[in-house]
Amino acid sequence: MSLTEFTEDELKDLEEEVTLPLYALFPLGTLGLYSLAFPWPVNTLPVYLGWLTLTTFVFFCYTSCFHETAHQTLSDSRRMSIIVGRILGTLMFTPYSVYRESHIRHHAYLNKPTDFELWPYSDPKTSVWFRRVFVWVDLAIGFLTSPYIYARTFFHRDSPIKSKAIRRAVAWEYAGMVLFWGGILAACAVFDGWLFLLKVWILPHWLAGVMQTGRKLTEHLGMSSYDPLKGTRTVVANNWFTRLCTWMNFDIFVHGPHHRHPRIAHNQLKSKMREYKETTQEEFPIFATYRRAAVAMLPFVFRNPGVGMNAGAESPDEEKQTHVEDFVQDVSTEVLAETDHETGARLAS
Repeated sequence: MSLTEFTEDELKDLEEEVTLPLYALFPLGTLGLYSLAFPWPVNTLPVYLGWLTLTTFVFFCYTSCFHETAHQTLSDSRRMSIIVGRILGTLMFTPYSVYRESHIRHHAYLNKPTDFELWPYSDPKTSVWFRRVFVWVDLAIGFLTSPYIYARTFFHRDSPIKSKAIRRAVAWEYAGMVLFWGGILAACAVFDGWLFLLKVWILPHWLAGVMQTGRKLTEHLGMSSYDPLKGTRTVVANNWFTRLCTWMNFDIFVHGPHHRHPRIAHNQLKSKMREYKETTQEEFPIFATYRRAAVAMLPFVFRNPGVGMNAGAESPDEEKQTHVEDFVQDVSTEVLAETDHETGARLAS
């Protein structure tokens, strides 16, 4: 198991309100699941759809919580991140360790061919027609394609996960996942609980997967730059609803600064973005609402679902660190080649 190494200042920031969204999600998720399982206050379709909507949104927010555990920034306790991450990973069919290792490299090699997390969009060996088909499969059944993409990171012959200890941890997590879900499916078979499982778990999980894939595509698809601030779409909310959704998702929508500084507390991201806007004359793909960011992304779904080289960038140069095994403090200064700050930059507007 790898651990994120933080500076004293970073750990201090993690103590301040970082975990609060989790405390809001847990009671909301419990209420939603209970109300789907035991219809309340009345057993009607409109009431069920209302609880399904709430539970789906909470499940979607838990994908952001899972993301936070991979960074081990859920709180100032790494142990808490690992425990919560392994629970969520089991529920989402994705071992915590393989997600973390893939995500470390997603930050280090954003939009590059070695960015396994954005496969097939980042892979110049894939055809545009394959990506045009896959993107719709990805949107439709993201709760299955995402586990496949992460499994590919682990099982591929060119897997970046080389550590024997980490590979053992992943194998044990896969084994635990098989045992857990094998038990659930066996119980459904014995007690004829298939419809119950569908109504209470599968439907919100499937819909949350659609939302999560939509978020991934909105923040990445069509972005050619390897620079973290220019190679992602950032949403800095200008209305209460987007602000609330941003907070519930651990500020992951403020995506550019998060990609550049993967170890800082999520509540510091907006101030980081303001700092870059005030101290540079450069333009960044920043949007006031998530809808506007999605509209900017949408043409690429049809025309060319790709990032990096598949979106028009030149081949990346060699990084300053060629083997990154932990989240760095600043991707741009510690990893990114100087020429890759501008290579293929295509600002969304």
